[in-house]
Amino acid sequence: MVTPTRVVIALCLVAPFVAMLWVGSYAKTDPQFIGIPFFYWYQMLWVLLSTVLTMTAYKLWQRDQRARSASKGGASR
Repeated sequence: MVTPTRVVIALCLVAPFVAMLWVGSYAKTDPQFIGIPFFYWYQMLWVLLSTVLTMTAYKLWQRDQRARSASKGGASR
């Protein structure tokens, strides 16, 4: 069943792939950050963002599963 929470989970998991596969958007050297070309610091930023997005997706999934099991338990009583 598709719910808004599951859509958000999917977006959290798909966003890093889309960002990294769209090479044309970051295949450049400027702007530099502390002397590091954009190409490199953009990818490293996505490592951190991917971690946060994956954690968020996991927490949302846990919450969704708890809600589903609570609603099934309450319906059978």
